[in-house]
Amino acid sequence: MNMDCPLPENEFEKILLAHGSGGSLTGKLIRDTFIKSFNNDLLAKEHDGAVFNLDGKKFAFTTDSFVVNPIFFPGGNIGELAVYGTVNDLAMCGAKPLYLSASFILEEGFDIETLQQIVNSMKIAADKCRVQIITGDTKVVEKGKGDKIFINTSGIGIIPDEVDLSPSNVKAGDKIILSGTIADHGIAVLSARENLAFNSEIKSDCAPLHELVEIMLKVSKNIHVLRDPTRGGLAASLNEIASKSDVGMLIHQDKIKINNNVKAACEILGLDPLYIANEGKLICFVAPEDSEELLIEMRKHPLAENSEIIGEVMNEYKGKVVLKTSIGTKRILDLHTVEQLPRIC
Repeated sequence: MNMDCPLPENEFEKILLAHGSGGSLTGKLIRDTFIKSFNNDLLAKEHDGAVFNLDGKKFAFTTDSFVVNPIFFPGGNIGELAVYGTVNDLAMCGAKPLYLSASFILEEGFDIETLQQIVNSMKIAADKCRVQIITGDTKVVEKGKGDKIFINTSGIGIIPDEVDLSPSNVKAGDKIILSGTIADHGIAVLSARENLAFNSEIKSDCAPLHELVEIMLKVSKNIHVLRDPTRGGLAASLNEIASKSDVGMLIHQDKIKINNNVKAACEILGLDPLYIANEGKLICFVAPEDSEELLIEMRKHPLAENSEIIGEVMNEYKGKVVLKTSIGTKRILDLHTVEQLPRIC
């Protein structure tokens, strides 16, 4: 079965919104511009954070920027998203989050009361995650040169010696577990942005995953990699790991859970939920002998009650993700080259 696609990749001289979507243009930009220029052993691993040793201890370090529009959405706001997003990136490295930085780019004329509300929510989120925000920076740009507020957060955490999570660890036979429903965050942000009304409110899944990860790592020593499917959604995360580990994946569409309201919204708007960002879900690649026990324990956690084994790693289809549809056919689950929903994280 030939799974190769003959379509050429287009070259662009200017940055497009799609370069920030988590799809194929994002990957190309990262590889051809940033990794090519900054290349080193830590960066080349293309993990959710850099993992390094210092004085006999293993640490994870990560950074992220948040430009979500609107800054308040059902289930969260840009401040909570910044804290939880960085905590989750550390957790995907197997790290216990310790400290964060927070930098703010503010537009002239932004309401200080609103800023205080965002900062307060960040404090509450940090306390919930048992991390401290210990340094930061503030810049102001002229009115019309920004969009209210952008936030950059960086984080550092410590990794237990026995934990080793990396796409290079993925093996044929591994089971792929998804911790819950997909596309809740992206559709919640879109509904707030466009004032869309549904039968019941769609809320973002924005939440910290570090405690869930801690439980998972205690249950199984054979977890090979974790990933939170944010930009580009489930499809982008699976493709990134398949490409980096040079394995194939078979994903069963009928095992992927989607809330009914989210599914209806995607059908109305012509959006594919597999490519829509999530902010409180994770994907786990685990040895098959541990998968059922791990699934049982994950379902006991409130953030993973809807966990499901959605697929497996294969020697076939190397570097590609194949979706077995609900009607039994197969198709490549490729990376998008367009931006479905800009500025949702």
